[in-house]
Amino acid sequence: MSQNTVLFMAKEALGTVLLVGGPILGVSLLVGLMVSIFQSMTQIQEQTLSFIPKVLAVAVILILLGPWMLSVLTAYTSNLLTQISTFGAM
Repeated sequence: MSQNTVLFMAKEALGTVLLVGGPILGVSLLVGLMVSIFQSMTQIQEQTLSFIPKVLAVAVILILLGPWMLSVLTAYTSNLLTQISTFGAM
C-alpha cells in the first residue's frame, strides 16, 4: 500500500466521521447554547436543566437522520472493504 492510498483512506474516514457526527454535535451545541442563555436570563442555575433538552434534541436528530447516517456508514464500509481487498492482492 502506498502512502497516497493510506492518506486517501484516512481522509475518507475523517470525512465520514464529520458527515455523520456533525449534525448531532451541531444540534447539541445549539441546544446547549440556548439553554445556557435561558439560564443566564432567568438566573436558574440547575445543572440537570441543560441535560434533558440535549438528550431529547439528539434523539430527535437520530430519529430523523438515522437512516441517512446508516446509509453513509454502509457505503463507506462497503467502499473500504472493497479497497482493502484490492490492496491485499498487491
